[in-house]
Amino acid sequence: MSGRARETPNRTPGLTLVSHQGKAYRFDPGALCLELLTTGGPGRFARYEVLHEPADLVAWTARSRLPDGLDITVTEDELERVRTLRDAVFPLAADRAHGRPLGAAHLDVVNAAAAGPPLIARIEPGGTRAWAPGATGAHLLSTVARDAIDLFTGPYAHRVRECGAHNCYLLFVDTSRPGRRRWCAMEHCGNREKARAHRSRQAPRTP
Repeated sequence: MSGRARETPNRTPGLTLVSHQGKAYRFDPGALCLELLTTGGPGRFARYEVLHEPADLVAWTARSRLPDGLDITVTEDELERVRTLRDAVFPLAADRAHGRPLGAAHLDVVNAAAAGPPLIARIEPGGTRAWAPGATGAHLLSTVARDAIDLFTGPYAHRVRECGAHNCYLLFVDTSRPGRRRWCAMEHCGNREKARAHRSRQAPRTP
């Protein structure tokens, strides 16, 4: 299945997600590999799976922080390999967020995926950026895996966090200067948790 990423000049990084109540909100996880985690995950997160066919992965590339104009072809096998990578990055990010050792088996999956050739950018005669032709799901796989390696070994590795809401497991990297980001999105979990705390303070105390 193939498709072209939509043209969205000056696009703000991040994804538009929809809450269980049907309200749309903007979530910027701060890294390409963490954007992939919004498509599903291992274990209990499998119920959120949205990458059911190659076209779904093509659509995700158009929504992701990858630059526009990517014309990519994805096979069923490549889709499965991307899902496997995602399901390895998910626990690695959670381990980073909670200060746990990184799982060796999950690292092996990421390292193997990163060993292949990534997506290739090019510069056009007019000075604009474009993608080299022939992009495949395998190239995307390597690009996402390399992004994960850069994140987990880079200067913001200690800032990979899980949303502070009691029932939200979205993972993000806090790249803000003060480094005090707590929520996936202030307009979603931030406001919900503030309202929850307010109700708790206002509730009558039992003698």
